[in-house]
Amino acid sequence: MSYYPASIQKLIKNIARLPGIGEKTAERLAMHILRAPRHEAEQLAHSILNIKDKVRFCTRCFALSDGDFCNLCSDPARDSSFLCVVEQPADMVAIEKSGAFHGMYHILSGALSPMNGIGPENIRIREFITRIQKDRVKEVVLATSTTVEGEATASYIALLLEKYQIKVTRIASGVPMGGDLKYVDQVTMKKAMESRHAL
Repeated sequence: MSYYPASIQKLIKNIARLPGIGEKTAERLAMHILRAPRHEAEQLAHSILNIKDKVRFCTRCFALSDGDFCNLCSDPARDSSFLCVVEQPADMVAIEKSGAFHGMYHILSGALSPMNGIGPENIRIREFITRIQKDRVKEVVLATSTTVEGEATASYIALLLEKYQIKVTRIASGVPMGGDLKYVDQVTMKKAMESRHAL
């Protein structure tokens, strides 16, 4: 027997469906929403419905956007000759937060994974090649993940770009700043050794 009325039970159940939210956290959030002023609950509900109605993919880079073009593709200060390829919108956000890149992006919406039936036709590689052919891209930075799938995707794209007069680079990977070597896994250590540079 539940201690909560059906309406609260339903809210807890719906919140618990969100990734990373367990039943106890869902219960706390439901109680917070119940205690919050009505206008705050309405704002939350409206913002959830609003993203379902308005958010789409940018027609150029496939980032999340409220319009045809995202904020970055609409920014004339960005360097359109410098293109960074990432797997997901969250990867683009992570790079943007670093402040280290001022070019444009192309979001693949996935990575190659033949074992899972994901080939080049299942991610946005065709659209990427179209951009390479149309835009005056001078350098492509491959910023896919360092997983097997991410590495395979980067290698595949690098192979496709061999016939174009474009510089192709791969983001460095290895030991994080402040990292203790004895806790670094073997793959990361291998990458760190391969990506070493002169001081």
